[in-house]
Amino acid sequence: MRFHVRIGILAHERVHPQPLEVDLAVTRPDEAPVLDYRALYEVTSNAVALEPIDYLEQVATAIADGALALSQVRHARVAVRKPHVMLDGPLSYAEIVVERTRD
Repeated sequence: MRFHVRIGILAHERVHPQPLEVDLAVTRPDEAPVLDYRALYEVTSNAVALEPIDYLEQVATAIADGALALSQVRHARVAVRKPHVMLDGPLSYAEIVVERTRD
């Protein structure tokens, strides 16, 4: 999924939206009914709408927790990538991965 959001702690990141990419993979219990992927998109969209976002970890954790709140999800793996990172050297993107399993 791709979004444009205000993410980061630098002054210009708080003002100008930038691309944010999200990969969300879930596992459902064997007995769970079919999971409508629109619910997963909604969870993700709601989490990135809480901008400005300081850190990738915040949005990844919010998405994982939101996915696990759905009764049909047992495990969630969320990768959040920020393609435009200002560093002194070359970098394709910054990425954080969060994995959570419901008890």
